[in-house]
Amino acid sequence: MTAYTAAREGAAFLDRSSAGRILITGVDRAGYLQGLLTNDIAALKAGDGCYAAYLTAQGRMITDMHVYELGERILMTLPPGMKDAVLARLDHLIFAEDVRLDDVTGMWAQIAIVGPGSADVIAQLLSEVTAPQLASLPEHGTARVTWSRTPGVVARTGDVGSDGFDVFVASETRGSLIDALRANEIPELTASEGEVLRIEAGIPRFHQDMDEQTIPLEAGLASRAISFTKGCYVGQEVIVRVLHRGHGRVARKLVGLRVEGPDVPQPGADVQAADSAGAPAADKTVGHVTSAAFSPRLNQPIALAYVRREFVDPGARVIVERAPATVTTLPFV
Repeated sequence: MTAYTAAREGAAFLDRSSAGRILITGVDRAGYLQGLLTNDIAALKAGDGCYAAYLTAQGRMITDMHVYELGERILMTLPPGMKDAVLARLDHLIFAEDVRLDDVTGMWAQIAIVGPGSADVIAQLLSEVTAPQLASLPEHGTARVTWSRTPGVVARTGDVGSDGFDVFVASETRGSLIDALRANEIPELTASEGEVLRIEAGIPRFHQDMDEQTIPLEAGLASRAISFTKGCYVGQEVIVRVLHRGHGRVARKLVGLRVEGPDVPQPGADVQAADSAGAPAADKTVGHVTSAAFSPRLNQPIALAYVRREFVDPGARVIVERAPATVTTLPFV
């Protein structure tokens, strides 16, 4: 069984320790983040979490992140390479608030265990939690665990592309946890297999499908990352203006493409409009590919791509690297 198949039918793991991790403590931690991030941080209770974005005043993304209220402290996880810049920004914005920021990237490891059997695997290996308890956690919900006599945290996640959990343990115990997973015949996903799962799930990745020029609405993050009932946050004015004055319409949007033929398009490839005969329309580039992979589940190449708004409807026909493609609803799987 391949690790991809195991992630779909059983359980597999992926080492995500390269992500950035910041610990936020102090009585004002939630209120401080509430004015900076797009989701409702103040509403989080101990054991809750959420996905959120950090924006500029112009509504462009600085980064996305996951935020977990652990009780007395908040854990923020960030895409690889973003931690130092975000930590500097956040530190610069602390004035009189009782808030402390600590870089715990080197102190904690982060191992994703995904697949329908992931709760059973974690319950067998880590103490203080049962499989039913894990299965009952909502998305981004957390539970305390113990591994190798040291405390850890399990957080439910779906951003790998298959339902599962991120396990946070002390860095010095990372190797023993991976060894235990392998001893229990839990296969490790390669980076490319993890990408296939992510793309099949239609989940954009920062600095791959989103960057500092992206408005969250373009990447389809509205339902996942943005609260429309909380108070003000940086960049909110732009989001509200697009939603209310523009009726949510953006000039471009991230969509899924099912590509005909055997070839997987390259990131950056142009997406062209198709003429009535199905050929590329002259000088009619309407977007570009950001991520692509061959989907074992669909048995064809698939891609995430930004296209102009007149091509976002499912069923729209386009051309990618001379191959016909069809816009499809996300997720693919």
